Amino acid sequence: MAWEPDDQRFSDPGNESAVMAAWERFLDGSGRPDDALRSLVEGSWQRCRDHNVDPDKRSAPPPLGESRLESLRNAHAELLQAGAPVMACARDFLAMTGTVMALADAQCTILSMEGDTRTRDSAENIHLLPGVAWSERICGTNAIGTALAVGEPVQIHSAEHYCAGIKRWTCSAMVIRHPGDGEILGVVDVSGLSETFNRQSLALVVTTANRIESRLTMRETELRLRLLEAALPYWNSTTDSVVLFDRRGYPVKANGNAQAALATLGAELDLSRPKRIPALALDGDLSALPSWLTPDWLTPVIERGERIGTLLILPLPSLGRARKPAVEERSEAPGDFGHIVTGDAGLRAVIRKAGQLARSKVPVLLLGETGVGKEEFAQGVHRASPFGDGPFVPLNCGGLSRELLASELFGYADGAFTGARRGGLVGKIEAADGGTLFLDEIGEMPLDLQPHLLRVLEQGEIYRLGENAPRKVDFRLVAATNRDLRQEVADGRFRMDLYYRVAVTSVRIPALRDRDGDVALLSEMFLDHFARRHGLPRPQIAPQVLERLAAYAWPGNVRELRNVVENMLLVSDGARIGVDDLPPEFEDAPASSDPATPFTAALPGGRLCEAEADCIRRAIATSGGNLTEAARQLAIAKSTLYQKLRDYGLQDEVASSRGQRLRAGR
Repeated sequence: MAWEPDDQRFSDPGNESAVMAAWERFLDGSGRPDDALRSLVEGSWQRCRDHNVDPDKRSAPPPLGESRLESLRNAHAELLQAGAPVMACARDFLAMTGTVMALADAQCTILSMEGDTRTRDSAENIHLLPGVAWSERICGTNAIGTALAVGEPVQIHSAEHYCAGIKRWTCSAMVIRHPGDGEILGVVDVSGLSETFNRQSLALVVTTANRIESRLTMRETELRLRLLEAALPYWNSTTDSVVLFDRRGYPVKANGNAQAALATLGAELDLSRPKRIPALALDGDLSALPSWLTPDWLTPVIERGERIGTLLILPLPSLGRARKPAVEERSEAPGDFGHIVTGDAGLRAVIRKAGQLARSKVPVLLLGETGVGKEEFAQGVHRASPFGDGPFVPLNCGGLSRELLASELFGYADGAFTGARRGGLVGKIEAADGGTLFLDEIGEMPLDLQPHLLRVLEQGEIYRLGENAPRKVDFRLVAATNRDLRQEVADGRFRMDLYYRVAVTSVRIPALRDRDGDVALLSEMFLDHFARRHGLPRPQIAPQVLERLAAYAWPGNVRELRNVVENMLLVSDGARIGVDDLPPEFEDAPASSDPATPFTAALPGGRLCEAEADCIRRAIATSGGNLTEAARQLAIAKSTLYQKLRDYGLQDEVASSRGQRLRAGR
């Protein structure tokens, strides 16, 4: 951004004595400030007088306490994350300039500060610190408060400050706006003592704000894609009228019938010009919904236990209530399991059983191979349970060290160990109070941690690490494993008393190869999803490909099918997916000629371990020897993958895949 030299945004240090004289006349009412005073500053001084700000004030108020500041930072986590790289750079490039950079929220409270160490010491004298609100109403004219008051870039130098104790400082600030609607989210400021005045400071804060806004744009795009993906199961109807709202209450997608249904209801919502409904934001007040909208029509969009948006399912003109999502009709699943797509009678029976068990408060153990959708079932159990209005807190027990898993589960007190977070940490068990705790891969929990979990389940209280006082908790446990826990108990790797505590009820989720017709159904659904996600035309799948997919054993289940469909879409010519578009390793893998044939029958010798080894081989080949990516595809911890490589003697294949990737220049 460029300005002319006489632009009113810039301060003029040469006018300092004239500005000081104008300030004294303004305070004693002896006359209007002269032309030496910029209109921007005069307007700010007038607001300060209207707010009865003390012009003799020597500093800002004391900062917030550590716990309140931490809560405030958590509430503005996205702004801080977007600004983190910029603030990290400021630590270096402002180190010898005599200036500091501050990032504040939309209420003028400083969240973080970096820059010259000596200047930060001086800043403490006026409470230019994290946890202090620098609004005009509190601190008079200053760059942070004035920029937020006018919504524009601001430079305030020395005597232009309203309060006497701050007149030794010079500062520049620029507001940070949300990329979607321009809402002011915060402000970035550069401050120093008067002798550090530099006209380029204003350009610096403008550039910095733009960088932060660019990162927020990238984050918003990522969240939008996640939201669309999570809402995909509800997007398969030509009769339901559905509108998807993001976490801030803005409509982001609607089907063809929605606008007509909105018009019938008299709703003031034009989807061609999206307008925010604040009550539909994640922190919105449902009692403030528009008169045409009732809470019964709303369905939260959940991803990994976190609400990321809202679905509005509008009533048809002939009905007095909203219809259930079309995907629910197709799956014949209870409403809380409507995100599980299936046409298989066996899986529908499992869903009905899970829905019945969900009504109680006893623990549920989900059994099934990797990739069958255990977390999706866990979310369904949560929503259908008496704890459905509480939080859903997932934790994978397989990817963490013993120490990290203990702290994640139970939390810890302030100063419990070296490197502990100040103020301590709320563990996942405590966070799940009033809701559901989902422990995935519970069979991989270290043996010495198991009695502590058992105590929590039996007594309903936990001890944070480093604390002696118990904390009461009440939650629903849903656990999942692909191991045979009875055999684990027999082998001494899992406690019998804990097994009987977590397996009060159990649900076995069938593998994809045992679900009649679901391979074709899910293939079409995934193809629709990925075509939209990648902005590609939706091709047709050749019948021969569907036959090949249906005959395959699917050791990676739904997760593997999802990956294969995305891969075929990306390598196809865009009009049709043929046999040649199947991944090479998929074509060579063992397949069953009868989809109903048990998995072990499709493998040499019928051994499950050979199936697992084969699945690992293909993941390694697909990832080009990248074990982190292979572990992600397999949905197991990287440490678990290393152990299985040793167990099956696959280290040489990893080296071979990496060598091929290097020779190919990847």
